[in-house]
Amino acid sequence: MNKDEAVNQLGASAPGWSSLLQPARLRAALCANDRLKLYLSVLQAAAAHAHAPHQALLDLAREIAAAGIGVREEAEWLHDLPATAALEGEAVRLPELPRLAGQLHEDLGVMARPLLAQADADPALAERVGGWQARLQALAAGASLLDEALLRALTSGQPEAGDSLHRLVMDLHKALNRLAARLASDNVAGAHAWDLATDGSDRPRIEAFMRGLERTRALKGEHPGLDTAATREGARLMIQNDIGTNDAHVIVLQVDTGAVAPSISLTYSDLHRQRFTFFQRLLAEVGAQWGPTQSRQTPGLNAGEAYHVGSARFAPADEAALQQMLEGIGERIVFLIDWNRARKRLLPFVDKAAAVAVLDATARQRVGHLAWLTLGGERLIWNAMAAQGPSAFRLGDRLDEVMGEDAAAAFLVEALALADRARVQAQPPALVADQVRTLLAQRLQGRHGGFEDLAEHAGLCHAMAQGLRDALAHGHDRDAAAAAHLAARAKTWERQADHLVMRARSQAERYPQWQPLLRLLEQSDDVADALEEACFVLGLRAEQAGSAPAAVRETLLALADCVLGAVQDHLKALAVASTLGQRSDAADRDEFLGASWRVLQAERHADELLRTARRALAQAARSDPDPVALTLGNELAAALELASDALLSLGYGLRERVFQRLDPGNA
Repeated sequence: MNKDEAVNQLGASAPGWSSLLQPARLRAALCANDRLKLYLSVLQAAAAHAHAPHQALLDLAREIAAAGIGVREEAEWLHDLPATAALEGEAVRLPELPRLAGQLHEDLGVMARPLLAQADADPALAERVGGWQARLQALAAGASLLDEALLRALTSGQPEAGDSLHRLVMDLHKALNRLAARLASDNVAGAHAWDLATDGSDRPRIEAFMRGLERTRALKGEHPGLDTAATREGARLMIQNDIGTNDAHVIVLQVDTGAVAPSISLTYSDLHRQRFTFFQRLLAEVGAQWGPTQSRQTPGLNAGEAYHVGSARFAPADEAALQQMLEGIGERIVFLIDWNRARKRLLPFVDKAAAVAVLDATARQRVGHLAWLTLGGERLIWNAMAAQGPSAFRLGDRLDEVMGEDAAAAFLVEALALADRARVQAQPPALVADQVRTLLAQRLQGRHGGFEDLAEHAGLCHAMAQGLRDALAHGHDRDAAAAAHLAARAKTWERQADHLVMRARSQAERYPQWQPLLRLLEQSDDVADALEEACFVLGLRAEQAGSAPAAVRETLLALADCVLGAVQDHLKALAVASTLGQRSDAADRDEFLGASWRVLQAERHADELLRTARRALAQAARSDPDPVALTLGNELAAALELASDALLSLGYGLRERVFQRLDPGNA
């Protein structure tokens, strides 16, 4: 006989005893809820094993431990039960089904007891509980066969399929949460709490969790959710947060203070796998060590698809670290509310991975997505796109197709941050719309300048120029394997550069503003083609058995140095050009012109070095008349000089583009 039952027997006829029993019964009911959900998971795992016996069994050890089943025999029995399931016709034979039904019957009674003991108990709920109690009792005394209809009746969450044990358990859980709020004997920093440790040790831990929760609570606006309840069960402080309104979206924290070192166990369930992994990433920042994720079938909760359950463990070094972890957990919960709705509303603008990356970034910045949703979500972005005019966007355009993936994602992060700042500053929606529109215009102005794609293309050219110069400096013109490796890498870089040009060409066909970028990228691609050709010729030279004279190698190295320096100066010019405008100061303009001028000087120097290389090759031919070596050496020098010519043409084009931007008449 446990303590609350003993009290019940002593005061069965005394008024007020029922309410005295409620906190203990409620605590027992919440524990029974955990066990009932575990039993249903075991049933699903058994059915899955019977239909696919060759697949690995689901490991329920973490779930069994989280449900508080500490008796070894009970834990082993539940853990081993799925392995005993086997198909018999279309049904599943489960030898321990009657025993499991008995456990379901017992814990359903424990879970329902505090609700049915109320004076205003719901008759319909009492009838449902009684009906299921009778069915489970009959099942406990019956055969060991589990057919598909019975499995659905026990585990389904689909309303149109009729009542199920699973739905009854969820409804009881919601009713228990409401009862807990009424019964709470204390309020700890906003959390409903009862039966806490008498020494006061639970309060600072609850306060730490609530401190984190309150730090970001305002982000949810008027959206319901984040109510917290806390109580103690033996050596464990239990904290539950309702997150939002969905039945299957639950967080339960257990702070175990009975061991030598305190620890935190967290159980989390979510309908959406992507949001689940998002929360895993968030909690990893505060030390979460996640176990395997389990998938459960509850069609009514997720359009007939699975939802996901997992547990995490935190191992703080001391009490201060424990409270810091609780605070960090509380701080991050708000970002789960309407996360999936925000993700879907970002998909018209970027792909799935980028949408998740945007929400990751806004969570890290502690601005979130709820303010953006409140202000219209995707309409805010669509209106900003439409305001740019048909020359920027056409009907059906995606943001990342016009701006590029990284730029589109960065803009969306800023737009969501603008929406949140508007919430903090109580700005009118019309002002936020204007701010987002202006932000997009600024982003497009920089994008249409083309400096991002040009810089990426120039980076690929730099990789080839650097690789070629280093190869000559280290004698790879005499190392066939090393030279072939460089040639292969250069071919990959050249193809990546071609892709940038093709993408710009596709954009230019649709948007006239991309034409200047396309012309510059085509000129930059001439540089890439010449450098890739030089790397290829170096590979051919390295295949020759002989070694070029020192004068030839030194001149070729000087030529490669010259081209590398020109590419580096071009990169500097691009970096400065991307920031130039009518309000730029003289120092910025001078820096751009200086880098551009050095590119022009490099072309003249390359012309001189080409002639020097040819003279050295001609002199070498007198002592070693190898026409192949002579030809390849000349082609290598010519390819390098051609790269400098292309850089000269590109430099002039870039200067013209920048001067147009600096000219007030082109504003």
